[in-house]
Formats: sequence, C-alpha cells, structure tokens
Amino acid sequence: MKFGIVVNEGPYQHQSSDSAYLFAKAAIAKGHEVWRVFFYHDGVNNSSALTEPPQDDRHIVNRWSKLAEEHNVDLVVCVAAALRRGIKDENLAKGFRISGLGQLVEAGTKTDRLVTFGD
Repeated sequence: MKFGIVVNEGPYQHQSSDSAYLFAKAAIAKGHEVWRVFFYHDGVNNSSALTEPPQDDRHIVNRWSKLAEEHNVDLVVCVAAALRRGIKDENLAKGFRISGLGQLVEAGTKTDRLVTFGD
C-alpha cells in the first residue's frame, strides 16, 4: 500500500510528529511505501535546520531527514505556512523541500491512504 502522511503539529509541542514518524517507520518495515509527508500549519517546524534539542532528547528533524534519505520519502513543507513561521529554503533541514498545497492534493490522489496527524 502507498501512504501519504500529513503532519499538522510542531516537533516538540505535540506528539503528532513522533506518531507520524513512528507510523511511517512501521509502514515501511511492513513493506508499504510512504510516498510523501506533507508538513502543514505548525508542522512546518519539523523542517527547520535551526532545531537543536538537548543532547539527551530525540532530534525529530534529523529523524525525518534520515527517513527521507534511507527510503526515498518526499518531505514537502507548505510554502505559505513556512513563510508565516520564518522558514525559508536557506534554513530547511536536509531532505525537505518547500512547495504548495498542490503537493498535498497530489498526495491525496496518488496514494492509497492519506493519514493525518494533528489538528
């Protein structure tokens, strides 16, 4: 099965990003494809290269980057939501790209399931 995932919450304010990441890892481990993860609303904060959690905490942004690199997952950040939060191309973490809502629509039409995490 081919999945699209939408993440609507930031990496450390809510469990949605952790849940979405663990869902993606589990789906891939079971042989499914995670075709695209679309970061929307506060979820765009998952893409910031400026994130520096304490050493004893998980680094959610790096987790997403590694997932994209290892499993060819398309990590798309909503341009309007990103700009509202000061996120631009120059401060995106590795593996993320900025694009528009058309990428969300495409994820809904080209995947078998589109799963949303967060409000």
